[in-house]
Amino acid sequence: MANDYVFNDSLPVAPLKIAALESCRPLAQKVNDHIVNFRKNDTEELLRRKADLRYRGYDVASYLLDCACPRFGSGEAKAVINESVRGTDIFAMVDVTNYSLTYKLSGITNHMSPDDHFQDLKRIVAATVATAHRVTVIMPFLYEGRQHKRTRRESLDCALALQELRDMGVSNIVTFDAHDPRVQNAIPLSGFDNFMPTYQFMKALYDHNIPIKLDKDSLMIISPDEGAMHRAVYLANNLSVDMGMFYKRRDYSQVIDGRNPIVAHEFLGSSVAGKTVIIVDDMISSGESILDTAKALKDRNAARIILCCTFGLFTNGLEKFDDYYAREYFDYVITTNLNYRPSQLLERPWYLEADMSKFMAAIINSFNHDASLNASLSPTAKIQKLVSKYQADGYEYFETIG
Repeated sequence: MANDYVFNDSLPVAPLKIAALESCRPLAQKVNDHIVNFRKNDTEELLRRKADLRYRGYDVASYLLDCACPRFGSGEAKAVINESVRGTDIFAMVDVTNYSLTYKLSGITNHMSPDDHFQDLKRIVAATVATAHRVTVIMPFLYEGRQHKRTRRESLDCALALQELRDMGVSNIVTFDAHDPRVQNAIPLSGFDNFMPTYQFMKALYDHNIPIKLDKDSLMIISPDEGAMHRAVYLANNLSVDMGMFYKRRDYSQVIDGRNPIVAHEFLGSSVAGKTVIIVDDMISSGESILDTAKALKDRNAARIILCCTFGLFTNGLEKFDDYYAREYFDYVITTNLNYRPSQLLERPWYLEADMSKFMAAIINSFNHDASLNASLSPTAKIQKLVSKYQADGYEYFETIG
């Protein structure tokens, strides 16, 4: 394991610091622990090889930066950095979806919105960018990523946010499963990396001992709409199984809650009868669309239904998911730990979590060494290795994989 994270031909470009906003402190702590472990293994391995590792701040107890964004009684805020960041390689982490945090405004308690989190991120950048070696923003859920294109007379918020960070001096922006990664065209001369959790979804299935037969007669990958098709195609090709797709028929004559209501979900693909189906998408917002997809598949006699979404927002609560689970319309929901999840969700029998902290730690460690990210951007080799082990070991493999 140690050899996987040893960089034989490069030292870090600068001392590493993780500036984690309060919105993602638990995730940042797990990422920090992984990096500490990586570099402890690095040190042991390089010493064994009698390699020179004279580098200030390489092997430390923690890479977390002591920082905060306190607020005044008026609701205004500022960033406070409590240690020197001169010459450091800063990774600013933020979860713009964390609605659990509150602040006082003239004595009234307000929950922080994505706009509040983005402003705090800019405060951290403003307080560090002048003296840091470089600043990288890690924003798992891309701020305003759902407003990625302009229709009629409306704002193009995601593009504006990316340009604002670039103009402030941010070198790279790292996100996960962007709603539409083409929004990076707004900053064509800046770094923008979009990582996918496909491998972590499959590993979560194995880690929780959920047996799946990997052949065309037993498994099918489903896209809930045309926008998620590339995710389904990639996973289906890696598993050598068929793919199906739904498309949404909408009523464009009316707008409800800011969108045109869905009239029906139409299915394109071969029969799902008797098969396990995995539905892949980028997010669960209200959950209405993906639950309707699950019900439609169950009505077509699918044997088992697993929902895999990068971000579980559950903006309309969990009650409808409980109801559909009780009716056996789906078996499991898998989301990542990249965004805030309430404790009630973690207690649900139908919920499984794909841990992304080690993956994120490896990304930060690679960035800090200016190492290639090709393997991380395309996890095909990891997925194929997982599939090969399963095919070699059979169902017993589900009980032994780490």
